Amino acid sequence: MGASPWTATTRALFALMVVSWGANYLFVRVGLSYAAPLWLATLRAGVGAMGMAAFLLARRSPVKLDSRARRDALLLGVPNTAVFFGLWFAAARVVPAGQAAVVIYTFPVWVSLLSAPILHRRLSGLHWAAVALGLSGVVLVSEPWASGFSSAVSLALIELAVAPVSWALATVLFERRFRAEELAEVNVYQLVGGASVLLAASLLLEPTDLPTFTPTLWVTILWLGLIGSAFAYAVWFLLLGKIGGPDLSAYLLLVPVTALALSAVFLGERLVPVQGVGVAAVLLSIYVVAKAARGSVVPRTPGRDVTGHRRPAP
Repeated sequence: MGASPWTATTRALFALMVVSWGANYLFVRVGLSYAAPLWLATLRAGVGAMGMAAFLLARRSPVKLDSRARRDALLLGVPNTAVFFGLWFAAARVVPAGQAAVVIYTFPVWVSLLSAPILHRRLSGLHWAAVALGLSGVVLVSEPWASGFSSAVSLALIELAVAPVSWALATVLFERRFRAEELAEVNVYQLVGGASVLLAASLLLEPTDLPTFTPTLWVTILWLGLIGSAFAYAVWFLLLGKIGGPDLSAYLLLVPVTALALSAVFLGERLVPVQGVGVAAVLLSIYVVAKAARGSVVPRTPGRDVTGHRRPAP
């Protein structure tokens, strides 16, 4: 048997990534006190793009993307960053940070579902059981009946439910379109594409809600952009190459756990018992989906651009 990829270094990097992503939910909550949702999302994506670009330049990574690939990466920034961040940040005004993290991290469940029609993966009975468990858990966590059908809360819950679906759709399309070694550079372009759309939406929908640039907001933006985006994604891509997606995804459940713990300590958020059951269901579904993916044979479809044309051979 070969040596385990989970060395002291990879464990430490994974722990830092989990804390970075888990803390994002607290910083979003804080940042919304000083910036409207679309503006905050724009600032996160823009600073994240600059941080990722600086990382690639420091690494002296050779440019691998042709003009068509850059175009596709920019386009995929719409579902992956603009729609995902926009809906998540809008919902975060109403939904507590820990609960938001649990719903967002149904992401692996949606990736599993969308992989069937887009990547032609066959889902097992275990997949379907995990999906049903995860969606049931989301209902318990969000408690739609507890809002008394308030329009604001209902809209926030819908936004939060759609956000991970958009993120998952983009992830599956990234896998269909790009090779693993291209993803670090692709991430820069998709962040630029997403930030551009978010900026246009901010100017159109929130023209008078300009951010109040206090020291707290600057710390929030720098965390979300540099630590929670550029650094965390750089670690993610590094670990993907060393450990692999299925094994790594199985432990993504630690992100909402971290977010729940941090929100309890710093924001005083608490779950009622039925929500605790829902959290357990979601976390178990994430783990089962990842383990089921690990044991499945995944055929790789020929690379095509997002318009459906076969991409040139590398």
